[in-house]
Amino acid sequence: MVEATSNLTPSQRYAASTLFAIALNQAQISQTKPLGISPTDHGGDNGESENRLTAGGDSISQDEDLWVHEVSGLLRPVFRCLQIDSPAWHGIEEIAASSPAKHHIGALIKLISDDDGSSDMVEKETALAKAAEAMVQGIQRGSVSVEAKKEKHLEYENECREKYSLPEAQSGAADKETESHGEEVAKDSSGHNPDVVEDGKPVEEAALLSHERKISVLYELLSACLADKHEDKDECTRSRKGYDARHHVALRLLATWLDIQWIQMEGVETMAACSAMALQKSGDKEEESLSPESEWDKWKRGGIVGAAALTGGTLMAITGGLAAPAIAAGFGALAPTLGTLVPVIGASGFAAAASAAGTLTGSVAVAASFGAAGAGLAGFKMARRTGEIEEFEFKAIGENHNQGRLAVEILVAGFVFKEEDFVKPWEGLTSNLERYTVQWESKNIIAVSTAIQDWLTSRVAMELMRQGAMYTVLSSLLAAMAWPATILVAADFIDSKWSIAIDRSDKAGRLLAEALRKGLQGNRPVTLVGFSLGARVVFKCLQALSETEKNAEIVERVVLLGAPISINNENWRDVRKMVAGRFINVYATNDWTLGVAFRASLLTQGLAGIQPVCIPGIEDVDVTDMVEGHSSYLWKTQQILERLELDNPYPVFRNTL
Repeated sequence: MVEATSNLTPSQRYAASTLFAIALNQAQISQTKPLGISPTDHGGDNGESENRLTAGGDSISQDEDLWVHEVSGLLRPVFRCLQIDSPAWHGIEEIAASSPAKHHIGALIKLISDDDGSSDMVEKETALAKAAEAMVQGIQRGSVSVEAKKEKHLEYENECREKYSLPEAQSGAADKETESHGEEVAKDSSGHNPDVVEDGKPVEEAALLSHERKISVLYELLSACLADKHEDKDECTRSRKGYDARHHVALRLLATWLDIQWIQMEGVETMAACSAMALQKSGDKEEESLSPESEWDKWKRGGIVGAAALTGGTLMAITGGLAAPAIAAGFGALAPTLGTLVPVIGASGFAAAASAAGTLTGSVAVAASFGAAGAGLAGFKMARRTGEIEEFEFKAIGENHNQGRLAVEILVAGFVFKEEDFVKPWEGLTSNLERYTVQWESKNIIAVSTAIQDWLTSRVAMELMRQGAMYTVLSSLLAAMAWPATILVAADFIDSKWSIAIDRSDKAGRLLAEALRKGLQGNRPVTLVGFSLGARVVFKCLQALSETEKNAEIVERVVLLGAPISINNENWRDVRKMVAGRFINVYATNDWTLGVAFRASLLTQGLAGIQPVCIPGIEDVDVTDMVEGHSSYLWKTQQILERLELDNPYPVFRNTL
């Protein structure tokens, strides 16, 4: 098998690999200390996490939990794919793990900026950049307009407000919408203001690189991550092939340093998906024996990708229907050329693929191409009762299915009044991820939501609210003071339904973890978002993963909103380790509805949905000024997620959009 030659020079590949290694280590540090916060601003063991290693010696070999350690299986396959000389591997790992690693970034970027004057390099970089832009345009054309989404969501919001807002909340809703939310600034447990992200900006030296060079570097690094060139003798803690969530976070951070918008990286990811599936579909066993020159000629004509993209009107891309064996075969076939000659096929081939993205025939055709495993998440539906769970299924939403998306988002509602509420709160979101909602135990969740709403609108509750009693409920709880007897009596009737819902959410979380462990998402990075009991499902999923998983291979980001989860008696730190990127707890101090329902443990254990959890590495975001009560998450979740700017690897919560 002939190894193809990279479009980058050896020194540029070394610099790119080292940059990636530094980003990977910085991503791991964020698990205990959000990025952009200086060590002096954050107490506890977080400074130790970043400064426990120093360059030189055998320090890195003493900590196998490091993502840059050789046993993680995250860096050395990348080094192999980029043909980095093996004697340099340990040195790169040491640089990445050293405390002054960030001081190397500028020098490494300067090294990448050096040109060899080759017209062939310029030609290939230009073709790649044009191809990436074609894919971005295809992504944008295939999206429903932002205005149409917002208009549709506004209709849903108005409907929900009319039905579920309490009278006094309705009267103040209009005023709230026009407020500037001056106090609506997120604070994490360190007291850091994410609106001022010192490091959340491009590195100054990034201006030395052309846009084409930046895209080329990111594509080669992505390609090396996906090719996963392990050797049998490797000792590796990674348990699955595919697109590791930790790689995704590192690339996201590196794109920020290079001043590349994330949608451009999504276009690059789609190119990789098209290339992998084209090679797998072609079944050409002679690919590996082709010389680099003949390979380049073939790709330049755009034949393989263009044909595969348009055959049967179906874009052969990575979808939820592509499970672990298929993704391994697809990217494994690219190992000789991925990141080298595959991307430079000229804009025409990828432009054809991008155009085809708007004329897809649906998941059935793609699923059939990969056999029985092609059902993926959309085909996961309980065939029989599991334990006490009667209903648990994924529903595809949005327009990004079967279009080569290399990341997945799973959204879990947990306070609903009808089945459509499992889907509608998420429909207005603007996202380029392949997205799914979970419909689970609708009978029980609707029952408890309705019971709570009935109680809130009862004569007793309305009178208590009129007297202002509810506004002192949470402060009374947090101060371990006794509740008014009238509230306790009135709330008793929701307890049985709430207890059942809590039990079902815990079990649904384990089912979600099982689906992810099986790779039904196609072994792609997953973002998990849940509100109310849905947030508990997400948390219990992570908890279940922490029992069997050694690291954060699967889940990239997590957002919990109004979560009915105790703070002090749950293993938050173990759960945090299962998330490679940002982990956000959204709470509202005025959510006394949640306090009433979950009062049993609130007195002594705390409650994530109404107060900060203050766990290192978890962003606590206060949205008290945005929500009117617990039911507000039905229509406010979209706005909250937009302000969190999840594509930014740094903590952020914008006051205005």
